[in-house]
Amino acid sequence: MKENINNKLKNKNETKDRKKLTNYLGKYKLGIFAYMFVYVIACGCNIFMTIILARAIELITTAVYKNAIICLGIVGGLYLVRRICWYVSGLLYNKYANAIMADLNIDLANQAFKLNSKTYADNDTGVFVKRIVYDPERIVSNLSNVVDIVTEIISSAIMVIYIACLNLYVGLALLGIISISTIIEIYRTRYLKKARADVFKKGDKINSLTTEIVRSEKDIKSLGLEQSLNKVAKDYYRSYTKANAHLETVNMNYYSLRNLLIEIAGVLLLILGVYFIDIGTISLATFMLIYSNNDHIRGLVWDLGEILTVVTDIKVCSERIFSIFDDNLFECEKFGSLQVEDVKGTIEFKNVEYSYVEYEKPKDDEKKKKGKDKLERKVASTNKIFDNLSFKIDAYATVAFVGRSGSGKSTILNLMSKMYDVDGGQVLIDGIDIKEFDKPSLRKCISLVNQFPYIFDMTIKENLLLAKNDATDEELESAIERASLKDFVQSLPKKLDTKVGESGIKLSGGQKQRLAIARALLRNSPIIIFDESTSSLDNFAQEDIKHSIDKLKGKSTIVIVAHRLSTIRNVDKIFFLEDGKIEDIGTFDELFENNVKFKNLFYAENLK
Repeated sequence: MKENINNKLKNKNETKDRKKLTNYLGKYKLGIFAYMFVYVIACGCNIFMTIILARAIELITTAVYKNAIICLGIVGGLYLVRRICWYVSGLLYNKYANAIMADLNIDLANQAFKLNSKTYADNDTGVFVKRIVYDPERIVSNLSNVVDIVTEIISSAIMVIYIACLNLYVGLALLGIISISTIIEIYRTRYLKKARADVFKKGDKINSLTTEIVRSEKDIKSLGLEQSLNKVAKDYYRSYTKANAHLETVNMNYYSLRNLLIEIAGVLLLILGVYFIDIGTISLATFMLIYSNNDHIRGLVWDLGEILTVVTDIKVCSERIFSIFDDNLFECEKFGSLQVEDVKGTIEFKNVEYSYVEYEKPKDDEKKKKGKDKLERKVASTNKIFDNLSFKIDAYATVAFVGRSGSGKSTILNLMSKMYDVDGGQVLIDGIDIKEFDKPSLRKCISLVNQFPYIFDMTIKENLLLAKNDATDEELESAIERASLKDFVQSLPKKLDTKVGESGIKLSGGQKQRLAIARALLRNSPIIIFDESTSSLDNFAQEDIKHSIDKLKGKSTIVIVAHRLSTIRNVDKIFFLEDGKIEDIGTFDELFENNVKFKNLFYAENLK
């Protein structure tokens, strides 16, 4: 089993193009070039200003005031040119930074739609939210910082080179200071990359927990879970704070060591300058130039450290967001290319095998190995759900799957709708393996109503139109009526234009479920799957939904997973599951009469 899974993983997407940040920058290369060009002019102004100011200081110390005034006038003109360049670069940055960020967000969101259900089950919500929303913004912001810092580095470097050229010994001293400081910065950023990735990972967990707390506030309050969840939140925040504090402490230690070195070296440089004045090697004007530009030496080292920090941050964020496109780490849904029209709705499982597989998280050093696209995930554990499962559902039939919790009911629906992929065997629709269907064909022919449907923060009408954006008012009204939602909608002041809140928070559990059923009915799919879809309804609404499903009989293939056996009395056929196997098949009356386990399950339900 493990070998089979690993072989499939090894062969997957080996030829798939990997996305890189340069793909997004290249799209706007002319705009980025214009931005860089304007910044180069501003940088040139900085360089000339620094040199001319240095020359003005020399002229002032030698009492050549007229020429000094001319130099200062030129500096004033360069200030004006630099300011105009900065303004233009700001306009260009706003335009192209937002465009690049939008492209990243959109591509990441589109990729999120392609990920399979197992991928979402294996990862926290925060893993995706931070990568899709926050990391692109951080990257674009840091790209701007790179340009700013490079400009400062060039300006400071020109001044440092200018000073170094005035005296060989001063130049050697500067080279030593900068070299030692750069070595310290290299070690700091090496640590920073590893530590920041760990901090981001812990931040993802906090983001996920916060999302869950917001979405489940009613359950938290009603069950008195505040204290327990507060403890979990404290543990998460303490872990995050500890990692972040350690990162900042080590970072500060490196900074302090580097800055202490620069400050001591700056004082020694001035002492060296005084000594050279005393022995007549340099003039007072040269010494004043070294003294007045001492900050450029500190600034150059600081900026070298900052550029390494920013580049490291960009690299960490890039690896995080583009890992979503790596099928070895975040597996996507796979579809065929066959366009299928006029589906009747015959469903067949033929010798199906499926195991729920847990994978070990790849280590950082494994990710860095050559041939990352061929990185194999190691199987941590497997739980065999189905082995050689076979059954057939005729087109237009209404069937139900029942059994105790954990018997495999919902897994069958996930395999049937291709939320999960089989490990072996086939799932067929009208005799065609669903792996051959293209995505639009497969999704169009199946509607799934989950046990806990998600309702979007929109109006009732907008939620319905998501299923069919060209639906007429008559179609909307029909779907609402068939889902037993009409009386509720009519009681609302704004009717269909009523906003339901995030995750349908303004609706009861039953109302959310009925809206989800109306949304599925609106699609008019040849196959409609109900996964415990009446579990949140009261007895009256449950009866209404039963009648709605009865009305669909003969028009679509209806597949129901039901916990309440009383809701499936009128289905054509019931599959009774036990430990991943179909133990019995028959009508409700046949199973009740002949299957003791089914009868006991029914009695247990009605005695509750």
